[in-house]
Amino acid sequence: MEQRNFTMELCTILENPAPPGAVVSAIATRDKWKLRAARWSCGAACAGTIAILPGRAEFIEKYFEVIGELLSRNFDVAILDWRGQGLSGRLAKNPRKGHIGDFRAFERDLDALVEHVLEPFCRPPWFALGHSMGGAIALAKARGSSPFARMVLTAPMIDLYGLRLRRGTRIFAKALVLLGQGRRFMPGGGPNPYMSASFEGNVLTSDSSRHARSAAIIEAAPELAIGDPTIGWINAAFRLIRRFEDVAYPCRILTPILILAAGADRVVDTAATEYFASRLKAGKCLTLASARHEILMERDPLRELFWAAFDAFLPAERAARDGTSSNQFINNGHSPGGSEGRFFGNEIMPPNHRI
Repeated sequence: MEQRNFTMELCTILENPAPPGAVVSAIATRDKWKLRAARWSCGAACAGTIAILPGRAEFIEKYFEVIGELLSRNFDVAILDWRGQGLSGRLAKNPRKGHIGDFRAFERDLDALVEHVLEPFCRPPWFALGHSMGGAIALAKARGSSPFARMVLTAPMIDLYGLRLRRGTRIFAKALVLLGQGRRFMPGGGPNPYMSASFEGNVLTSDSSRHARSAAIIEAAPELAIGDPTIGWINAAFRLIRRFEDVAYPCRILTPILILAAGADRVVDTAATEYFASRLKAGKCLTLASARHEILMERDPLRELFWAAFDAFLPAERAARDGTSSNQFINNGHSPGGSEGRFFGNEIMPPNHRI
């Protein structure tokens, strides 16, 4: 397994300037893995900290626009590169392989972010903003003692889209891992990063400028990118998804959660996400009907819907202006024990809603 040295600098290009004031650091997990993390302070008026948990193959630089938007909402921000991607230590000799053997390793990465970044440097309360794989990792941790007061998840990886012969595929992936083939690319996969693919026909975003921006970042810093997942990653993802298939699993999560699902998702299964959310004790799902998988990288009208829901769920500007803590908003008629989906002021909405 590769533990490479990496620079602490962020990659800034004209199309993607870094928000000022970044503090970038190397942190170590309890199993001695090196990760890259970064944090920003919004200034004196602060309503808490947002921990951004990226998706598979993503990296800190991809979220510069989102980080700036969070800072303007009076949140401090923390973010990391998961092991095996970005500028964190890679898990295969070929650095373009998106590999993991067990998703619990990502939970250790999250523990390291809390221990080395959030606890010593970031103002509470802490909230999570997780996308896809990052959302699934947040849900895996939420079943126990979650470090987050609330979580906002975009297109979380509850299940993969379009799987045929599901049981057979799982058995096949597990068998290949047992035969020592776990570090091979998935069948048909290769080293080319998805962000460098052409805009036409992509399943991630309908916004051509944001798609081009992601491609420009990895063109300027190709060491940030990884290609397709390995068989081991697929097998590990199946094991995590099996945990989510337990109908009692979401009922045991007490952390208030807002899920934004993508109605045109071709990466994760939106129907599975909606069903999972319907069983949360303190959660709701809003489905953006025409959005593709990467909601935060979508067209402005779709992103505006996301931010409207986010601002209603985490009313930071009002908290900072009035001197009211975000914990007061959490407990203001929004008990974790209820399932009414009552997160938006005094408006009562069903747990799942399409817009």
